[in-house]
Amino acid sequence: MFESASLIGLFVSAMLAATPIPMQSEILFVALQTAGGISIWQMVLVAGIGNTLGALVTYALGRGINHWKDRKWFPASQKQLAMGHRWLDRWGAPLLLLSWAPGGDLVCLIAGVLRMNLWLFIPLVFVAKTGRYAALAWITAQALALT
Repeated sequence: MFESASLIGLFVSAMLAATPIPMQSEILFVALQTAGGISIWQMVLVAGIGNTLGALVTYALGRGINHWKDRKWFPASQKQLAMGHRWLDRWGAPLLLLSWAPGGDLVCLIAGVLRMNLWLFIPLVFVAKTGRYAALAWITAQALALT
């Protein structure tokens, strides 16, 4: 029961952390790893999937913003959107591998605004987000081994 509730909490925390809602899933991840009792790879996978789904929510918000792009109050001009399209064509896909980093959610939002192909978006974001949790698990394990 504790394991299931913990994994659900981790999933929700990781999902919310990849949306505009201010949340830090790493704290819960490290706390659960330190407590033990749950497979680290199971935690990495659950957190990675949750964080990727949260990135999809942010992507969808970006796509929804397009509805207002012709409004006078919209913060980006057509010239800026065209520049964003060029940026995405040149750097967009590889930059999604940085979606795990601070500010990475903005990359996901911009990918949505510029309507990046989801078949490209999802695997790159999943690799980046899951890789971050795998690295966090490794760092935590090394720190625990020192104590």
